[in-house]
Order: sequence, then C-alpha cells, then structure tokens
Amino acid sequence: MNEPDPQLRKFQKELSTGTVSLALLAVLAAAGEPMYGYQIAKRLERDGEGVLSGKQSALYPVLRNLQAAGLLDSHVEPSVSGPPRRYYRITDAGHRALRDWAAAWRATRDSVDSVLEGLIP
Repeated sequence: MNEPDPQLRKFQKELSTGTVSLALLAVLAAAGEPMYGYQIAKRLERDGEGVLSGKQSALYPVLRNLQAAGLLDSHVEPSVSGPPRRYYRITDAGHRALRDWAAAWRATRDSVDSVLEGLIP
C-alpha cells in the first residue's frame, strides 16, 4: 500500500481545520438540542462524508475552542452507562458565525471550483 503524499496530507490537514468547525456548528444548529461529543462524531460520520476522517479525538479540542469563543455553551450531565457527559449547544453568536462562515465557505468553494473547472479531468 502506498504512503500518502506528505504535501497532500499537509493540505488536507490545513483544509480540515476550518471545515470541522463549520461542520460542528452546522450539526449542532440542525440538532436543535444539546448533544454530547460521541453523538456529534457519529452524526458527522453519517452526514459528513469524511469531515473528521476517522479522527474523533480531533473533535474535542475544536469543541473547546468554539466554546471559548462563545459560539457554544456546554453543561455536564451524569450518565447511567458511564462517566458524566458534556453536552454542547450552539449559542446565538454561534448561529451568526455559522451563517457567516457558511457564506464564506460557499464563496470560497465557488471561487476555487471556477478556477479548477476545465483544468482537472
């Protein structure tokens, strides 16, 4: 099995940094109720077609960063099946950021697509 190109891996890592944050906000906005990390990861796996690339551990630092930025709130609840769970919900500021980031994503995607159009078979 061939090892992936290091430049491709670097590009994918840089690209995923912002897209994971955008996808997390979108999942929590669509849920309409607080979710804990594992639920969010499973939703991203189901709907996100590789947004996390199988790296659930990458989710938690992003959740903490979004909370520190005031885009998410969280609370801890006891769990009958294990340790307490931290539930996250999107804040009003998070909804505004989601709207702005989604618009920026679409504009960037459209711009890059127009540059790539016809160049890549």
